[in-house]
Parts: sequence; structure tokens; C-alpha cells
Amino acid sequence: MSDAATLLAETPARALLGRFMRHRLALFSAGVLVALAALALLAPVIETLIGVDAEAVDLFARYGPASAAHPLGTDELGRDVLVRLLYGGRISLFVGLTATIAAAIIGTAVGLAAGYAGGRIDAFVMRVTDGVIALPVLPLLIVLAAVDLGKLGLSEDLLNSENVSLYRIVAIVALVGWTTVARLVRASTLSLKSRPFVLAAHAQGAGAFRIMARHILPNLASPIIVATTLSVGNVILLESVLSFLGLGIQPPLPSWGNLLTGAQETIWEAPGLAFYPGMLIFVTVIAFNFVGDGLQDALDPRARDRKTADRL
Repeated sequence: MSDAATLLAETPARALLGRFMRHRLALFSAGVLVALAALALLAPVIETLIGVDAEAVDLFARYGPASAAHPLGTDELGRDVLVRLLYGGRISLFVGLTATIAAAIIGTAVGLAAGYAGGRIDAFVMRVTDGVIALPVLPLLIVLAAVDLGKLGLSEDLLNSENVSLYRIVAIVALVGWTTVARLVRASTLSLKSRPFVLAAHAQGAGAFRIMARHILPNLASPIIVATTLSVGNVILLESVLSFLGLGIQPPLPSWGNLLTGAQETIWEAPGLAFYPGMLIFVTVIAFNFVGDGLQDALDPRARDRKTADRL
């Protein structure tokens, strides 16, 4: 194949994939996350294969050791630890991804509108953003998580749903976690709106919404993707902390955070009950951070070059 043909075959997507695959830690971390997500999704299948029930209580099998029937042993109620960890992974990963995506959508809308409008609107929105950033996140989340939902006028069906704690955590994190994306998007929008292609679209009579949606937003993909990926680990940590404090995901729904809560009383009798969910939280957060770092290098090669120069 000639050099010209090779250049033509080197599409932006292939170039991006090639740069990401050269980041070995990010590639390995992505594989770890895919494996964890696949195992969590296959939790019912694995539950059937090993012939256990995640919610079945057997007090005669409390703190059972690892065996063929229970690969990671049993907990304080005789339930299979492995299957409950997989179901807990479903909840923790769902909260991390859903809340982060929701926060990214809010932050993108806020930052894009502020950066494009400029002037007093930009100043007001950024001061609100600074105010949210200045709030202590964990105490604020604890207060919001303790609010009685019955006083907010929500329907009885929702209040009685076992998933209500899940919806609450997603909503709370989304409402306070949009600031980082908003600031990044606003800064990029300020730069992009003075570019020739945006000025040309404006001269042709394109409206503000069309310019933002068709010309500016596609060029914001890189900072949004990187910021979102790096935030997933933090959201999983926040969910785990709230669940550990009894204000997050409530039983019977298992999450890695409330599995840790259940293990704190028996850490000396069965340390594995605390070790397994804690290690899964640690590995997941680290993996998301490495993937975010790899995406940053792949989407912005100049950032990678700056890091190399700094190390030298």
C-alpha cells in the first residue's frame, strides 16, 4: 500500500484508537471495567449456574468458607457473597454511570449557554457555579440524602418502591456534580465562538441554538468525555460513602457501599465480607481514572506531549 493510501486509510477514529491502545494502563483498565460490567450483567446467569439464591437466608450456613457451592463463602445471614457482590456491582456501576451522564448533560447545557451568551448571563451563571463548587460536597450530600421524600409531594408508588433510594442518589449527585463539566465547556465555548467557522455560520443567518448545537457542541466532545470518565469513579465513591453511612442505597438492594456497611460489625469474624466490596470499589475507581487519563491523551495528543516534556 502506498503512503498516500495509508494516509487515506488513517481515519480520525483509527488514529484515536491507536493512540488509546498505546496507553497500556488505560487499555488494561478498560478491559477490567468491561469484565466487571459483564459479570454484573450476568449475575442472574451466574446465580443459576452455581445454584444459589442471592436473597435466600440460611442461618445454619453463616460465615461459611469458600467452597464449590459458595466460591467466596457466605455472609452473616448465610447468603452467597459472590452473587451479592455481582448484584451490588450492578447498582454501583449504574449509579456511577447514570449520575455522571446526567451531571454531564446539565453541565454541558449550562456551560454552553453561559459561554455563548457571555456578558451578564455568563457572569451570573459562573458565580452560581462557583457557589456550588464552594459547598462542602459530602455534608451537602448527607443533608440531601436525609430529606424526607414524603414532604416533596411525590407519588406513593414511587415512595414505596424499593428503587427510590437509587433514584434519590442519582438525582442528588447529578444536581451537585455538574460544575466541573460546566466550567470546561464554558471555557472551550468562549474559544470556539470566535473561530471562523462559527462566525461564518452566524453571517449566513444561523440562529444561536443551531450554532451551538451544530457547530460548537461537536467540538466539545473531547473535554466532555474526559471529564465524564474521570468523574465516574468519584461518583461511585460518593455512593459508597452514603450507603456506608446508611443514607444511600437501602436494602434489599445490594450495593458495594451497603455491603461494606453490613460487614463493619463482623470485620474480625469474617474480614472477607469487607475486603471484597472494598477491593472492588478501589479497582473500579482506579480503572476509571486510568481510562480517563488514556482518553485525555488520545483525544488531545498535545496534552500527552506536555506530560512527556514535564517528566523530562
